[in-house]
Amino acid sequence: MLDDTLLADPRALAALDTGGVLRSAATAGAQVRSAAHGAVEAGVGALSGHRPRALVLVRRPGVSGAAAELLSALLGPTCPVPVVIADEVPSWAGALDVVWAHTADATDAELADGVGRAVWRGAEVVLSAPDDGPVAAAGAGRVRLVEPRIPVPPGLDLPRALAVGLAVVSALDLLPNSLDPELDGLADQLDAEAERNQPGYEPFMNPAKTLALRLDGHTPLLWGTDAAAAAVAAHGAAALVTHAGVVAHADDVGRAAQATGLRRALDLAARERDVFHDPFADELDTPAAAPPRLVLLATGDDEPAQVTLRRTGRSWPVGGLLHPVEEIPRGTRQAVLLRAAVLASRLDVAAVYLGLATRTIEPA
Repeated sequence: MLDDTLLADPRALAALDTGGVLRSAATAGAQVRSAAHGAVEAGVGALSGHRPRALVLVRRPGVSGAAAELLSALLGPTCPVPVVIADEVPSWAGALDVVWAHTADATDAELADGVGRAVWRGAEVVLSAPDDGPVAAAGAGRVRLVEPRIPVPPGLDLPRALAVGLAVVSALDLLPNSLDPELDGLADQLDAEAERNQPGYEPFMNPAKTLALRLDGHTPLLWGTDAAAAAVAAHGAAALVTHAGVVAHADDVGRAAQATGLRRALDLAARERDVFHDPFADELDTPAAAPPRLVLLATGDDEPAQVTLRRTGRSWPVGGLLHPVEEIPRGTRQAVLLRAAVLASRLDVAAVYLGLATRTIEPA
């Protein structure tokens, strides 16, 4: 059970957070800046002018899958080169291709084999990984290696992975709008989000604490109304599992709406929230598990409820909306990227708050 008094007590939170997980979650902006600098030093910018046969985004355990899906969503269907998301470096990757991979596991043997094979075949490989271990050794001197400079616990390194990936697609000139190589705008937004979510703010002023309280005691359904938001939703579900031990469902709203069991569970949960509903009227229909709570995520300019209605043909009992248009107003340049990064950070911090308040995060 969540101890909600903890969320209003910064000293109690600090006493529980002996491993500094909250502090690590607040480093998203610093991770982006350090990764952007590392990419410059690694020579990622030298890919400028290169038009690869394919851009390969390698999805390994950890945050790289969410980063790959988010990068693919940002590139969109008009990307001038094929974007391939693969669990391993494809055997065909060669001199005409660019490969991006991120890992926090320096000993990932499968990735090490794939990196070694790709560089042997002449592929351009950009690797975000620790500088020791088999993965880095597999491409020593032959890959553009961006090593982590800010250590964080597992699952909190999405900002670094995303920053290195953005450096790659920006150098290749694949984004619809160019990015600042230093990624200062992105880092500034993440710093502002960390400020909003600091432990000293009461839950009603702190969006991450508010989200943690809203999800407590429920089975979260994190549905994205657009491709970037769906990628962030998947990351949020992973964050809840990693930091709070909460199992969540994440998907694109169009796909999720086809799950008849979820539709029925949401409708039942909405009926039971009705103050006039008799809980003993139909005991057989009462869900055995924690009731679901639908949280819609959106990164576009359109109203999420209208998008959801248009895509699914019905309205839904929404228990929360994550659409940071107040923080990143409509018409802002690179708004989808900025909103996606802010939402991912908010979900990370909310999961950490939930983990601390339920004592799921153990003392260091």
